Amino acid sequence: MKTAPPIAVLGAGSWGTALAILLAHAGRPITLWARNEAHLADMAASRSNERFLPGITFPESLKIASSADMASIARFEHYLLVVPSHAFRQTLESLYSARAKADMPLEPQSIIWGTKGFDPESGKLLSEVTREVFGENITPALITGPSFAKETAKGLPTALVLACEQAEQGEELAQWFRSPSTRVYPNKDLTGAQIGGAVKNVMAVAAGISDGLGFGANARAALITRGLAELTRLGAVLGGKAETFMGLAGMGDLILTCTDDQSRNRRLGLGIGQGKDIQQVIREIGQEVEGYQTTRELYHRAKELGVSMPITDQVYAVLYKGQDPRQAVRQLLERQPKAEA
Repeated sequence: MKTAPPIAVLGAGSWGTALAILLAHAGRPITLWARNEAHLADMAASRSNERFLPGITFPESLKIASSADMASIARFEHYLLVVPSHAFRQTLESLYSARAKADMPLEPQSIIWGTKGFDPESGKLLSEVTREVFGENITPALITGPSFAKETAKGLPTALVLACEQAEQGEELAQWFRSPSTRVYPNKDLTGAQIGGAVKNVMAVAAGISDGLGFGANARAALITRGLAELTRLGAVLGGKAETFMGLAGMGDLILTCTDDQSRNRRLGLGIGQGKDIQQVIREIGQEVEGYQTTRELYHRAKELGVSMPITDQVYAVLYKGQDPRQAVRQLLERQPKAEA
């Protein structure tokens, strides 16, 4: 097997840390970077990320960046970004500038990300943002699929997707993440994989609201199924493939996020359905809740493209227009019935 070179993981939240641990356990030399100096110091001292993944010790091959200054990782050639979607563009631009100052080639050999969402400034896919910053010659890739950080970090059985438009490079990158407990499938449909990872967070908020209202398993199953239909409609317009939406990056991730309370997006919906204030719930969760911001971006993108996404419409109305959750459900039920397909 070809030996992988050192990889810098940008973002030390729960998912970024879990992926760094996964890569390190797979024998990759990893440097974990965070934008907060105190967080870096704490991780270096404890050899763990007690803030986001308490009790899980870092493998020896996982190093902590020497500084939150981007210059500390500017000389790497392979990067994995796992920062919130609203910080994605800024992080890439900072990395680009740091490489220029370090007199490095402006295009690194690999840019992978584990972020799920859209660019808040433009509503674009993160692959589009990557190419805007680093140029059209870059070959971006995404690691995605039905996975919770804690289970991945503990080495529990997991299946992921490595989406990359170049098949040979995609297979090589997929190999980096494989371990005895982690199966990683390459997929050339980068567009579809991104859409699946973003839209499922909005549907998880909807499922959480429904469960918080006490509407039961029937309603949850209906929301998941019709949510998959919305995801597929948007994905088809943007150029994604149906088989991606029916696989791990689509249906698999959707089911996981909508049905398990490890999902922060589902927990946001649960709190709203139970009558709690939205910002209060987000504070209680204490980590990034991508579905909150993604709902707004998805709503506007769907309107721009003329794609019917009624569940998204109602989640947007609840989160941003003060719509009563019960009224949102009533509006969904009162829609004119149509053939399912």
